[in-house]
This record gives sequence, structure tokens and C-alpha cells, in this order.
Amino acid sequence: KIGHERWLEIVKAVHKAGIKTNATMLYGHIETIEERVDHLITLRQLQDETHGFSAFIPLAFHSENTKLAHIPPTTAVDDLKNVAAARLLLDNFDHIKAYWVMIGEKLAQVALSFGADDLDGTIIEERITHMAGAKSAKGLTKEQMEEMITKAGFEPVERDSFYNSINSS
Repeated sequence: KIGHERWLEIVKAVHKAGIKTNATMLYGHIETIEERVDHLITLRQLQDETHGFSAFIPLAFHSENTKLAHIPPTTAVDDLKNVAAARLLLDNFDHIKAYWVMIGEKLAQVALSFGADDLDGTIIEERITHMAGAKSAKGLTKEQMEEMITKAGFEPVERDSFYNSINSS
């Protein structure tokens, strides 16, 4: 695994080449709250410099079947605080995801009211996070995603990977 300094160099080069990326933060394992904030500030500064991030995706750590299995899962409050803090600190990011695979469908719905504007998309069969203990569905259909968003009080918009709206018929 590369260190954060090298990662920053690589991402700057990628953004300079005109390639958009997403930024993530795995949380709920060995980091402190201060380290989470530092991570967000670093991303904010890099976004100010490159304008190359499409979205920020907070990723709740799942510990089952890992060497860190003794670490308890994140709480719903912690998950929502991360989304809200990201929305406040990363005001230069157009999109904040509440990745339903990591935090579950119901909490992802709530996260839409805490600063998230994207739930990611349909997945046929997610395996990696579920091997580490995720309890969410392994996949959702387009109709299930639309219902989830509508029931949360929002209007679903189908999009492509670049956040361009797709007119569905």
C-alpha cells in the first residue's frame, strides 16, 4: 500500500490529465476523529487545486472475517455524522454519496437528509463488503432504488458515471 503523500501525487497527475475520480474515506476502524477531519481537509484542498473529484464516498468499515474482527461496527449516528461533516467541509464537492451497501438501505435514505445527494446505483451481486459482514441487500433493482429515494422524500434521477442525467422512458 502506498502512503498518502504518494497517493496525492498520483491523484494530482490523474486530475491534471483531465481524468475525474471519486474520493473515499474508510472510517470506523483504527483512525481518530481528528484523522478523519484531517483527511477531509486534505481532500478539500486537493479539490480546490484540481477540481478533479466527482464525488466523496464515506465507507463504513466492516470487520467480520478480517484481522480487525474485534472492532465493533460503526453506529448509525457515526455514519450520519460522517455524511454531514463531509457535506459541510467538502462544499467544493458537487456530490456526497451515502453508499447503501455499506450503511444499509434505510440509513442511506436518512443520509439524504444529512447532506448526501447520491446513493450510488443498482448492483447485481455485491460480494466484498458482504464477506466482511454487511447486512444490506446484495443488489437492488432500478425500481427498488427509485422507491427507496421516493420514500425518503426525494426525486430519483437516473444518471451516468459523470453525473449527467439520463432520460428514462
